[in-house]
Amino acid sequence: MPPISNFGGMNRALGWVSLAAFIGCVPAANWLIAHFGTVCVSDGPCLIPVWLGILAPSGVLLAGLSFVLRDLVQEALGILWAIAAVLIGGIIAAIIASPVLAVASVVAFLIAETVDLLVFTRLRRRGLVLASVASSVIGLLLDSLIFVQIAFGNPAYIVGQSIGKAWMVLAALPLLIAIQRARGRAVLPIVAVEVPKL
Repeated sequence: MPPISNFGGMNRALGWVSLAAFIGCVPAANWLIAHFGTVCVSDGPCLIPVWLGILAPSGVLLAGLSFVLRDLVQEALGILWAIAAVLIGGIIAAIIASPVLAVASVVAFLIAETVDLLVFTRLRRRGLVLASVASSVIGLLLDSLIFVQIAFGNPAYIVGQSIGKAWMVLAALPLLIAIQRARGRAVLPIVAVEVPKL
């Protein structure tokens, strides 16, 4: 699907900002896991609370945001830029993370973001909000399952990972709704309706 039409001149700028933020999420999430949290496990991740009594590796917030950002890249710049963004993100993850985190990040990232891209593309005609939320939820669940198993060999963090990522998708909803509404106003044709005379 080609990029959306330019609504108010924001389309390309939104795409480039989303692309830069998406690519930045990868190294930032890996850095957070290793350096920032309310609790840092010896030879394990740094954790943050994502729900009452549930902790998750601290990179989950940025990992969750990456799904929505990838959708916005595709929405504003097109599918080829979205594919390029996923590949660039995978390469960055492979370069900057510790060996175990690098493998977990690359495998989980490439699989989950590719599935997100495919689901988003399939649902896009039903609206930006539905397509982005549905594809992000599917992607974040896959990412959580794959990443936690490879990185930590323990499914204990899967629920927390999924909840933390879901918070970021939820936080992005107002932006997605605003974009969908702005786009709807900008591209709706003026329809002249002729009222028949009685």
